Amino acid sequence: MPEIRNYTLNFGPQHPAAHGVLRMVLELDGETVQRADPHVGLLHRATEKLAESKPYNQSIGYMDRLDYVSMMCNEHGYVMAIEKLLGVEVPERAQYIRVMFDEITRILNHLLWLGAHGLDVGAMTAFLYTFREREDLMDAYEAVSGARLHATYYRPGGVYRDLPDRMPQYQPSRWHSQGDVDRLNRNRQGSLLDFLDDFVARFPACVDEYETLLTDNRIWKQRTVDIGIVTPERARQLGFTGPMLRGSGIAWDLRKKQPYEVYDRMDFDIPVGTNGDSYDRYLVRIEEMRQANRIIKQCIDWLRVNPGPVMVGDHKVAPPPREEMKQDMEALIHHFKLFTEGYCVPEGEVYAALEHPKGEFGVYLISDGANKPYRVKIRAPGFAHLSAMDEMARGHMLADVVAIIGTMDIVFGEIDR
Repeated sequence: MPEIRNYTLNFGPQHPAAHGVLRMVLELDGETVQRADPHVGLLHRATEKLAESKPYNQSIGYMDRLDYVSMMCNEHGYVMAIEKLLGVEVPERAQYIRVMFDEITRILNHLLWLGAHGLDVGAMTAFLYTFREREDLMDAYEAVSGARLHATYYRPGGVYRDLPDRMPQYQPSRWHSQGDVDRLNRNRQGSLLDFLDDFVARFPACVDEYETLLTDNRIWKQRTVDIGIVTPERARQLGFTGPMLRGSGIAWDLRKKQPYEVYDRMDFDIPVGTNGDSYDRYLVRIEEMRQANRIIKQCIDWLRVNPGPVMVGDHKVAPPPREEMKQDMEALIHHFKLFTEGYCVPEGEVYAALEHPKGEFGVYLISDGANKPYRVKIRAPGFAHLSAMDEMARGHMLADVVAIIGTMDIVFGEIDR
């Protein structure tokens, strides 16, 4: 008889499937996991403390860096909390733009999750396919904010600026001939809305491609079906939210249950799973991409025919237009005061939550009436999911640990904060 030995194994932090900064101490019986102990804190950047040392409007950029795959959704939670304290009413057009970019961010997040999860469990091609579509949406980010990742586009009172009338164009270079450039620029001849309209029309066929690669692929199913099962009751007790909770069959979605911005006017469905395993969570996220696509289409149609302001008119909160600032002394003073010392927020405490691609992302703020928050606490969805690692991995094989990390869709910026 071969002798079975018990091992204590360090999984990560340098392991590629541990995404760089997760250290997991595994107790193995042969190749079966007896216990999984995740050690976090290897990416700790003190985001909450940094936000407490700066004026409110200077911490928006920190939010982008929490979950660096769902940038604008993090900003949204933070600015919603500030707006609640200030009692600011966001213009309708800005609300539609926010909803549109929240859903663009949801697709961006799920595309990276699908590519990375596939790569973790041995499916190489999906990664190359998903990054092709991410590139288009990154260009939409860049068109409105000037940055591909850390946009700082949402501001208390609205968004930084209206949608551009023209998309940036590719130029011929050593790498792209004139023919290449013409092909790349074909859908960039109009405004950002035209570009997104073209994307929305193409995207369902792209999702079909990912499904062709994975959904009925027997190796994919062997690696995900019945792996990391969580019952509906247990998912609730563990504090699961988002696709992790819906994968277990609970139709909880803040966009429907506690609507914010203009989600109550949107027509979309909440996908739910039946078994609560990794395969169900995969199917839920795939369907979420299709539903996000529907919401983006509805926003595009509304934004085309409804012009209007995208920022509140109160210059104590929102900077005046640059043109005005260059000509009017009072506007210059407003601008200077806003960007040096910010604004004082009324005393009180507030919690603002939204349906982030990974689950419920909440920001709890306490204000003591000063120009910087007294306390910032971020409720990151990934933290609750990772804390269930031991329970989900117990009794599975070592190789399944990778699939379970993948199904959680973990990004460490928000877990370590």
